[in-house]
Formats: sequence, C-alpha cells, structure tokens
Amino acid sequence: MHHTIFDTPIIRDLFAWISIVMLKLSGWRLEGKFPDLPKYVMIAAPHTSNWDFPVTLGICFAARAKIYWMGKDSLFKGPLGPIMRWLGGIPVDRSKSNDLVGQMVEVFNRSERLVVTIPPEGTRQKVRYWKTGFYHIAKGANVPIVLAFLDFRRKVGGFGPVFRPTGNVEADMAEIQAFYKNISGKNPDQY
Repeated sequence: MHHTIFDTPIIRDLFAWISIVMLKLSGWRLEGKFPDLPKYVMIAAPHTSNWDFPVTLGICFAARAKIYWMGKDSLFKGPLGPIMRWLGGIPVDRSKSNDLVGQMVEVFNRSERLVVTIPPEGTRQKVRYWKTGFYHIAKGANVPIVLAFLDFRRKVGGFGPVFRPTGNVEADMAEIQAFYKNISGKNPDQY
C-alpha cells in the first residue's frame, strides 16, 4: 500500500504528541489497545458526523496505529487527492457495481500488513441496516474484524474485541451490532 502520514517519521511523532494533548484537553480518552495483527478489517461505528474523521485520526495517532480508510472517489479528485491518500485514503467508486469486495480482497491478498477502517453504515445518515461489505471483505480475505468505536456520550474512543467471521452473516452481524448497542455517536438520532 501507499505511504501515509502514519509512516512519515517526524510528522507521525509530532501528530501523536499533539493528538494525546488535544484528546486530553477535550476530555477524550482511549480505551483498549490497537491489535498487533498483520491484517484486518476495522469497523468504526457509529458514523454519524464529520467529526468522526478527525477524532478517529487523533485516536489512531495516540495509539500509534497505522490505518487506511475507504472514501468516495470524489474526495480524491483535484488538489486534495494526494492529501487524502497521504491521510490513508483508498478511493472507491460507489456510483456503479464494480466488485468493491473483490477488489479489496485482492488488496489484502497482495499486502503483508494492512488495516482498513470501514464504517458499516456506509454513510453519516441514519440507516435501517448496516452494509455487509466489510464482513464479506474480511471473510474473502480470511482476516478478522476489529470492532472500533467512538462514544461521544462518554468521550471514549478505542478498540474492542477481535471478531472472526464464521460465514453465518445474520448471526455474526447480530453479535457485532450487539457490541455497539450502548455506544453513542455525535448525532445519536442518526444511529
């Protein structure tokens, strides 16, 4: 995968220090440990606000985590494109059926180390059902799913359990979603 801000020596260390200070000053704390596994899908829920992105980056810098995230390809056009990639972004085209799951499975298969963060809602809007792409990517690449979260009510962000998909999508999704039952997004009415 491409070089990111998490690989840039002086900036990585500076942003880690700044993140720790800013999280403390704003009352946020880190819970759990960033798993030391070579490859996995990390779901981040709930995703209800644009604030999720900077808080997530702060949590990841504070935890010394290196993550990639998938974003709609329009974020990567123009002068912001290289910056978004440097921040760990992987552009995806959501406008048509292009076997996104298969493409991401291939990326995992070609990588020695890779953590891709995916919001299971797929949007900041309220949804009735989570999308299952993250699940199928993990199952297809034979990698675990890490349950990460931002709880704005408690001002806690962090990393929950490591989940191994069994292939029973309905049962597994119910178990995954149960973990997030008492976690509150920035806009709880959107979750």
